[in-house]
Amino acid sequence: MVKVVGVKFKETGKSYYFAPGEFNPPMGENVIVETARGLELGTVFITLKEITEDEVVSPLKEIVRIATKEDLKQLEKNREKEKEAFAICEEKILKHKLDMKLVDVEYTFDANKILFYFTADGRVDFRELVKDLAAVFRTRIELRQIGIRDEAKILGGIGICGRGLCCSSFLDGFHSVSIKMAKEQGLSLNPSKISGVCGRLMCCLKYEQNCYEEFSKIMPSAGAIVSTPEGNGVVQSVTLVSGIVKVKLDSDTEAQIKEFSAKDIKIIKNASKNQNDSDVDLKELKKLEDN
Repeated sequence: MVKVVGVKFKETGKSYYFAPGEFNPPMGENVIVETARGLELGTVFITLKEITEDEVVSPLKEIVRIATKEDLKQLEKNREKEKEAFAICEEKILKHKLDMKLVDVEYTFDANKILFYFTADGRVDFRELVKDLAAVFRTRIELRQIGIRDEAKILGGIGICGRGLCCSSFLDGFHSVSIKMAKEQGLSLNPSKISGVCGRLMCCLKYEQNCYEEFSKIMPSAGAIVSTPEGNGVVQSVTLVSGIVKVKLDSDTEAQIKEFSAKDIKIIKNASKNQNDSDVDLKELKKLEDN
């Protein structure tokens, strides 16, 4: 077992493990740690605990020190310089007529490197831009192209639910989300209803997917032939969470649609869950997936 402390460098970023060394910092304590980018200031998000060696990415580096007032002032200075660097970089992008959108600028804690994050439809030749920026700031420059989901995470916003975006408020990473999830949850496959502000499928489709997968194992599909307490019929629709099944009953006179609990019906012949899918529609919807 290995003793570790979890540290975040951004409020909604991923936690990274560090060896506590001689320290036992409480939750929310600011600490200085050594990373691949040099010294960085982070916040303790996971207090001292023991984990197996398999969970650790070697080599595990130690906490250098508890952040001082001077460290916090340095961080504040870096934030001010990032605003200035953002404006300068945008000017240089216009000067070189580059088809790219600057999203964020980040100084490393020791100010030995500046990272510029941008989005673009394709590859961008920014070699001349880097030269110009290096001449202005006289430090190491790195440009990183990010995806539109990362852009939404950095910039934030309000989702169609009226709440702050999950990616920018509490998610520590992106999970794979597919059209299959929306279909299994019985959601409208209208892109405007199942995609987020980033233009990709909403992250929240993932939250309840495991429950829907379990429900679908025991529930009939629309079009299935079933036996009910009032006779046989064809399933018209299914509400997985409540376990309610609407069935069009067979009758000598007139067909009737009634609701039954899933536990009160028996499947005679199930139907394909994808029988109504159009190949053209699926191709269009696939574009919403973040590959």
